Amino acid sequence: MSDKNNNAVSADGFAFNRTNYIWLVAGLGILVIGYILMSGGKSEDPKVFSEAIFNFRRITLAPIVVLTGYGTIFYAILKGQ
Repeated sequence: MSDKNNNAVSADGFAFNRTNYIWLVAGLGILVIGYILMSGGKSEDPKVFSEAIFNFRRITLAPIVVLTGYGTIFYAILKGQ
């Protein structure tokens, strides 16, 4: 048998250790950046349609960044001690 503790809880009583929290905070930061990239594109006049909502940043880049953030959070949760 190995010396590694197979319990789900670490020695200090928490389910996560320091590296899990670092990954979790990084994932949340990436999510915030993704949602900021997705915002904007508002028309000055509400009666006029603005094509600015269909640019590369909002349609392609922001969803990729958001999915990367969710993937990072998923990794932080499932990462072993």
